[in-house]
Amino acid sequence: MAATKTRTSSFSRSAAPSSSIPGLKNGPNGTIFVSSGIPDLDKILGGGFSLGSLVMVMEDTEAPHHMLLLRNFMSQGLVHNHPLLYASPSRDPRAFLGTLPTPVSSKDDKSRDRNTEQEKDLRIAWQYKKYFGEHQQNFEYQRDGKPEYCSDFDLRKPLERHFLSGQCIDCISLQDSPNLATLRDRCSTFLAQLPRRDGNITCAGRIAIQSFCAPQCEYSNMDWDMLSFIRSMKGMVRSSNAVAVLTFPPSLVSSSFSKRLQHLADTLLSVRAIPDEDKELAKLLTGYQDMVGLLNLHKVARINTQVPVILEATTFSIKLQKRRSLVLECLNQAPVDGSSGTSYATTGSCSRSSKTGTLDF
Repeated sequence: MAATKTRTSSFSRSAAPSSSIPGLKNGPNGTIFVSSGIPDLDKILGGGFSLGSLVMVMEDTEAPHHMLLLRNFMSQGLVHNHPLLYASPSRDPRAFLGTLPTPVSSKDDKSRDRNTEQEKDLRIAWQYKKYFGEHQQNFEYQRDGKPEYCSDFDLRKPLERHFLSGQCIDCISLQDSPNLATLRDRCSTFLAQLPRRDGNITCAGRIAIQSFCAPQCEYSNMDWDMLSFIRSMKGMVRSSNAVAVLTFPPSLVSSSFSKRLQHLADTLLSVRAIPDEDKELAKLLTGYQDMVGLLNLHKVARINTQVPVILEATTFSIKLQKRRSLVLECLNQAPVDGSSGTSYATTGSCSRSSKTGTLDF
């Protein structure tokens, strides 16, 4: 009698991965996380991108901030020796690998952690430190010398060659797939090497697709073919040990098609640029001069559960720590005088307005 094959689904509990597998992290309800390559984003998402999920990033045509997220995601996978499939509208997508950032050195990491800790000491009252310390997740280096779960990357320095040599890296140009059949076959072949079997996780793969609906692609006006490909890829990723990140420009497609794409995403993000000289926004937000963009979190993947994820905030500022590492922070509104509408930081006294006297404390 033939042995029955065990069926797996997105709601099946999988065994916890071994600690010897780099880049994987246990989550609630049997969820396994893969790092996004940005420590702050991993903390916001509760651990990172869920294994077997489809992540979509809505681009901003005025600034390539989505490329920052894509570079860190790809670099983190290569540091952990994860197989990578990268697709882009470029004729030579492999050239993009030369722009991937490298992890910062441990010395620079310690100085960054020390500076961040000093900033937290100034922001958090001393009596609340113990409560924050109990619930914060540990994203530090491992003591046995293995790569950490999430690294800080230096956007100014390219990834070292030894991370690119000997890796399972597959690059494909979207222009070589006029009807998406070639891209679907390559994704199927790539994911077939990473089947999901309960209790037998040896590695996690990563798929990065840049500017999926770019106008230079022949299929850019084939809405049904693109939706069919996304549904097919989502099903293949869900049944494999991989995570797919796909970016697309919503302003270049119809509103109805954009909403359908957003509905298919497990985790949905959007990025947008900040005007260089927006005086009204500068008065409203603190640290405006240090911001390079905004990140909005619209949806978080729910794997093995139907309980919605409750977030403290959905909009975050994108900053560069020492002009090299990506940092995400909650938006902080500057204190505003209710009568005059001006920020307290711009006035030299504690008066309600220029016509009234000082406040009596």
